Amino acid sequence: MDVSQFPSPSFILEEEKLVANLEKIAGVQAAADIHIILALKAFSMWPMFPLVGKYLTGATASSLGEARLIFEEMGVKAHTYSPAYLPEEFTDLLKYSSHLTFNSLSQFHQFQEEINSSKVSAGLRVNPEYSEVETDLYNPASPIGRLGETRPNLPDTLPQGIDGLHFHTLCESSSHTFERTLAVFEEKFSTYFPQLKWVNFGGGHLMTRADYDRDHLVTVLKAFKARHPHLQVIMEPGSAIAWQTGFLLTRVLDIVENHGVKTAILDVS
Repeated sequence: MDVSQFPSPSFILEEEKLVANLEKIAGVQAAADIHIILALKAFSMWPMFPLVGKYLTGATASSLGEARLIFEEMGVKAHTYSPAYLPEEFTDLLKYSSHLTFNSLSQFHQFQEEINSSKVSAGLRVNPEYSEVETDLYNPASPIGRLGETRPNLPDTLPQGIDGLHFHTLCESSSHTFERTLAVFEEKFSTYFPQLKWVNFGGGHLMTRADYDRDHLVTVLKAFKARHPHLQVIMEPGSAIAWQTGFLLTRVLDIVENHGVKTAILDVS
């Protein structure tokens, strides 16, 4: 590839590599009969949204701007999640969302009347308190973490209007890590499943990495669906979408050296 034709700095996406990733992910989606959606936090190059929409069933947003972007550029309503929602934006957020997940029961109760009077399907993020992420800073399943309700905090029956449960504790993880995480989630929260319409297994499924076992993932998902056939399964892989599909083009503008250490100054600072 002749990179001289591109301005610096630029993100260069190789479309054929993106298509190859999407075909792999769509293969899992079809084989397991689930819904896989795009997570904007990992890939938000919106000119590619029409292409992504040919393979996946939607996208997930974490703000009003992202939800609107999905609606306008992909032509679908967003699966929306945020740790907290702004009251002044909530009505507009509902216009662009098909599913909306709350981080806590207190947030759900704050907006319960408005969301129950809409056509948006409400969910609750839960914390299974299990994660194989080794860096504490990146571990969303800490028992004292802020992301999702732990089982001891929940009542025996979920409030009316909650259709789904969502967890996200993976980070560029394997299908086997997902399998172990799913077992904990099921053990702690399956008593709620009869009340639900859907479950969202979040992101962190790096299913386009060369060593990822997609066949095993399909087997795990099929087994779950066999145990709970009434539940729609949603996954939202992030980095898997654009994994190794391009590069950042930049220039070295200067090299600064101090005490024998050279530092390149780039035009992406």
